[in-house]
Amino acid sequence: MTYASTVTFTVASGGHELPGVLHLPAGDGPHPAVLLLHGFPGWERNFDLAHVLRRSGYATLVFHYRGSWGSAGTWAWSNVLEDAAAAARQLRADPRIDAARLAVIGHSMGGFAALQTAAADPTIPVVASIAGFDFGAAGTAPDPDQYVEPFDGDLLPLQGTSGRALVDEMVAHGPEWRLADLAPRLADRRVLLIGASRDTAAPPEQHHLPLVEAYKNAEHHLFPTDHALSDHREELAQAVITFLRG
Repeated sequence: MTYASTVTFTVASGGHELPGVLHLPAGDGPHPAVLLLHGFPGWERNFDLAHVLRRSGYATLVFHYRGSWGSAGTWAWSNVLEDAAAAARQLRADPRIDAARLAVIGHSMGGFAALQTAAADPTIPVVASIAGFDFGAAGTAPDPDQYVEPFDGDLLPLQGTSGRALVDEMVAHGPEWRLADLAPRLADRRVLLIGASRDTAAPPEQHHLPLVEAYKNAEHHLFPTDHALSDHREELAQAVITFLRG
């Protein structure tokens, strides 16, 4: 019998090797898999959810994007999207993984990256956003400069960027990054949208409810909690597992 294990997994993207951790369930596989994308800058990496997913039979990858937490390269929103797409391709190609059963799940910025990754790759059948931050909506809002100071306050684990640079990139790509506009491309996929009613980082009125309206066939939940779903982690895990088992 093959026992559950935790192994390193390197993602090659943008000419860099990005460190990751693959949580493998017991059994010989190939296993269904989840690419679990953390947010900005990655204070909450959702390892509790990774362990729950492994116990439920899903191999789960958590990795660091370029320019974050010691990873080589430069942090940028566009680099995050490239890194997430590269991770999905490489996870699917791993012989321990059932390539037809890959889900991409992300929290906060990771929710944005998850929906963007799935929309760009029609072979990804399942996607979920947890307290997702819509950079397209923020970039086309009347006052995007309101984000400069908060972004500046989260740069400690990042390199090669600034709050000003991140807002400028968000504004430049805002029209093409609006998550509601991805709905037609994801209409034939299974989509889960989870919001938090006490979320001040990604208020549901701007970041969650418009997606619920746009994604007509998505499953959706709004938990009475904060951006990290701090006091609803068990409910979050149950919602994700139930959704994946479909």
